[in-house]
Amino acid sequence: METAWGKQRVSVGQKLIMGEIDMKTHYAAELVTGEEFDDFFLLKQAAVKTGSNQKQFIDMILSDKTGDVNGKKWDATEKEIAMIQSFEGSAIIKIRTSVGEWQGKKQLRITRFRPATPADEFDVNEFIKTAPEKGEAMYAELLEKALSVSDPELRSIAVAVMERNREWLLYYPAASRNHHAEMGGLLFHMKRMLQMGEKACEVYTNLDRDWVVTGVLIHDIEKIREIESNEWGISPGYTFKGNMLGHIAQGVIMIDRLAEELGVSEEKAVMLEHMILSHHYEPEFGSPKRPMFPEAELLHYLDIFDARLFDMEDALESAEPGGFSDKVWTLENRRVYKKTF
Repeated sequence: METAWGKQRVSVGQKLIMGEIDMKTHYAAELVTGEEFDDFFLLKQAAVKTGSNQKQFIDMILSDKTGDVNGKKWDATEKEIAMIQSFEGSAIIKIRTSVGEWQGKKQLRITRFRPATPADEFDVNEFIKTAPEKGEAMYAELLEKALSVSDPELRSIAVAVMERNREWLLYYPAASRNHHAEMGGLLFHMKRMLQMGEKACEVYTNLDRDWVVTGVLIHDIEKIREIESNEWGISPGYTFKGNMLGHIAQGVIMIDRLAEELGVSEEKAVMLEHMILSHHYEPEFGSPKRPMFPEAELLHYLDIFDARLFDMEDALESAEPGGFSDKVWTLENRRVYKKTF
């Protein structure tokens, strides 16, 4: 009979009869310290490193639909290193592991791993973290918002940004890791910011909705050129320009060129560039200028508000009622409490 690590092909029907169907049972957000198991994970990133004992090990970021977990294969063999280096991009692998902790976070101590084979039976959706709404629906809603901008110059910018990036927006994450690092995450981030922004315009009537809508739609759009991503929204890291410039500088360049192409006035073009330039607020986070008009100020807080609430919600998924989450570095290493009621 086939073992957990065998290569014999067995049909789905036969596996069901024998009780051997490869159902995923262990998830990143639900791991318990001390448990041991065999299961499948998505290998998002892997790097071969040298430990203090001068032996090589493999540092992995493993993922499924519930989140990410770090894994280590200590004392890696040449065969294991060659296997890791043969993977192109992300790959689904089967691991044998035990669950430990390191610096307050779960960490897998992997004793064995192999790539998934055609004989393995699993649902690929178990491994992909996705936004709660479909990309096509979110895109259509945001394009409608762009078309509703009354200022013709701002509308031309907003519509062009949406239409020219449609192919990528449908699946792109908003980050390589952390907030909205999921399939369709960038659109979901934009949508929730826009929902909050329009509500803010109802309360603070001095705000110009056209500028809020346009600012939200353009502020992170160059993450599409900053971050590498496959069609599942899985990112291995950053592009050359992403590393060298970042989406803020790339966004300013993009608006400068687009405004000239579309005949947008210099004042409006510079104000849009300022919204991108200042939306991270602090120099250490990439913004050399702080917001200098109300809609730019609001854009920063919409961005940070959505990002932090997403990270809190994400952290709470793995917390027990009445307990605290792991430390979240994007929240200054705070733990998040999960209420019991």
